[in-house]
Amino acid sequence: MLSAQQGKQAVRIPLDYYRILGSPLAATEEQLRQAYSDRRQQLPRREYSQAAITSRKQLIEEAYVVLSDPKERRAYDHLYLAHAYDPQNALNRLASDSEQFTDPETDSKTLSIEIAQEQFVGGLLLLQELGEYEQVIKLGRPYLVNKNNPTVVTTSDTEGTIPPERPDVVLTVALACLELGREQWQQGHYENAAISLETGEELLSREKLFPSVTAEIQSDLYKLRPYRILELLSQGDEQGNERRQGLQLLQAILEERGGIEGTGNDQSGLSIDDFLRFIQQLRNHLTVAEQHKLFEAESKRPSAVATYLAVYALIARGFTQRQPALIRQAKQMLIRLGKRQDVHLEQSLCALLLGQTEEATRALELSQEYEALAFIREKSQDSPDLLPGLCLYGERWLQNEVFPHFRDLTGQASLKEYFADTEVQAYLESLPTVDSIESSRQRPSNSVALETPANVKAREVQREPIPKNYEYPHSRSHTSSSKNESAHNAREVLVTSPPPVSGGNSYNSNGRTTLKNGVQKRRRSTPTGRPVQVIDHRHETHRRRRTGRPQAKIRLLWTVFGSLAAILVLWLLLSTTFGFLKNVFTPAVTSKGEQPAVSINQPVVTIPEPNSQPQFPEGVLTEAIAEEVIQVWLSTKAAALGPNHDIDSLNQILHGSTLSNWVSIAKQTKAVNRYRKYEHAFEIESVDTSQNDPNNAAVEATVSEVTQYYDNGQLRKSGNDKVRVKYELVRLDGGWRIREMSVLNKISMIF
Repeated sequence: MLSAQQGKQAVRIPLDYYRILGSPLAATEEQLRQAYSDRRQQLPRREYSQAAITSRKQLIEEAYVVLSDPKERRAYDHLYLAHAYDPQNALNRLASDSEQFTDPETDSKTLSIEIAQEQFVGGLLLLQELGEYEQVIKLGRPYLVNKNNPTVVTTSDTEGTIPPERPDVVLTVALACLELGREQWQQGHYENAAISLETGEELLSREKLFPSVTAEIQSDLYKLRPYRILELLSQGDEQGNERRQGLQLLQAILEERGGIEGTGNDQSGLSIDDFLRFIQQLRNHLTVAEQHKLFEAESKRPSAVATYLAVYALIARGFTQRQPALIRQAKQMLIRLGKRQDVHLEQSLCALLLGQTEEATRALELSQEYEALAFIREKSQDSPDLLPGLCLYGERWLQNEVFPHFRDLTGQASLKEYFADTEVQAYLESLPTVDSIESSRQRPSNSVALETPANVKAREVQREPIPKNYEYPHSRSHTSSSKNESAHNAREVLVTSPPPVSGGNSYNSNGRTTLKNGVQKRRRSTPTGRPVQVIDHRHETHRRRRTGRPQAKIRLLWTVFGSLAAILVLWLLLSTTFGFLKNVFTPAVTSKGEQPAVSINQPVVTIPEPNSQPQFPEGVLTEAIAEEVIQVWLSTKAAALGPNHDIDSLNQILHGSTLSNWVSIAKQTKAVNRYRKYEHAFEIESVDTSQNDPNNAAVEATVSEVTQYYDNGQLRKSGNDKVRVKYELVRLDGGWRIREMSVLNKISMIF
């Protein structure tokens, strides 16, 4: 059994011999030999030194020596089972034995072995291959920070010389941090994943080792940032430090990208559209004050999207906090957006909230939001103006399209309460008369400064205030309708779904989606149960005045369509005439002689019976035949170890000891209710045939194998291997079989 050498310091690691070989307790002698061969052929990453590879190899050999000897295996199995059923009793029994398999300092349920100090790297490497990342970090970090490490060499010329195995320990701990971070990332623990990745990066940077691994960790940290931001900003208000950290990370990404619509590379992998959807999901975790500060600053880059989002934040904050000055600022910002898109409805609502009812009506007449207009007109049928419907629509708009995008806004949106506020009334009474959409457009596009109170008070103000005793009409159910807009339209951000960066998300009651769902075009809310077509005769004259030019355009379109139709008819006539003349002068050739007899009830070629042995052409093995043989083997392997456990199919492609080994593996896998799913790709490297012995051949191929391991129907882990394999083939019964296969070298392995 494995024990430390006399006179040398020993260490204990939580491993057992069966786990080292990757074999079950009931493994046969042949299975142990196959597992030992597989483990020896597997190689760690190329960054490891030869000493680390040798240390790992020694541990594998020692485990095989113990388990391959019947007497030693019985003794080890006795201790193994005793520990499994009574860990504390086994621990006491082994306390006085130099060949201990349990660790008093670790969990009594975990078997452990004692190894020599120089084998420590190999033990860590095996733990890392088994996915015990936390154990690797737990054992490796104390070793790295221990200044009194006995392996440090001191001489008269040098003090504290770095031990030769230290770089390998650093690499193993850093890789464990990397894999642990990825595992936590997949589980949705984004901040824990960042801590693990940063630990590995800090270790490598401090030691100034393995820059390629450092770059790999940094790449994952960059891609993880959007997930971290969402997790940090979703924390409660009492977690102020976490939320501030999330905002700092967001600001860093915005700076690197050059803004929301920026084309800079923040190394997150998100495209512009993905980042817009990320911002959409992010808004639901930000307060109205946080969005105001963030998007107002971003709008100055300039940014159309940030400007539109800032407008929503200003309106929401101005309405809920009774600060109409913010609503007026939002109205001024809409002037800039009005040059690119139709924002007249938003301008009308801002004017309404500022008590400028005439201006609100004029802006409403310019809007192309027909369903919103239909609702407003329907609710204003018994009124001389559109004010009742606009007020009702404004409340619904605030409630359903504005408030849901801010984490701190709840309750009902009431215009009555808003206009009843004394501070609101005081501000509205101080507004200038001329603050209309038309006059505002005469200002420079970058002019959004508000007038000072001194200038405002110097004018006489006249407006039409909302009647204090106004009664709002009864509301109906709220619906939405789609409107196609450009992908670069700023208001599309408010309703598009976020990018695919987190799992388990779905649509919510407000119609907003998370990062996992597809893009949804903007939907303008219309608080009616159905589309309403109500004509307001007061606007008929205005409509006729605007439809003069469209009539001329329609006539022009008809002229163009008529010309195209004439050209199409002429082309058809010419092509028909040309085809007729061609048939006259060059008649089609008809088949002569006896035609092949093909029957619909008989196949043209022989179809093999199900589960029949694959047939390969006679003669020397060619590369094409070799490719077919390897393909049949990989498909058969997937079927034998898959969920259906088609073990009998192995007889059709394997031969000799190779057949018996794989049949044993497949039966054992089926017995413990496990199976695997494979995805294979391969490339033939060489085919070695002999003219003197055409019934034997050797094929070398590079095989890529993606494996998913299932236990009781549950996915446990995945593997991705790329190996160079040598296949020894023999011809039997007119077909080729694989009588032996061996892994020449493992090109890469990722778990």
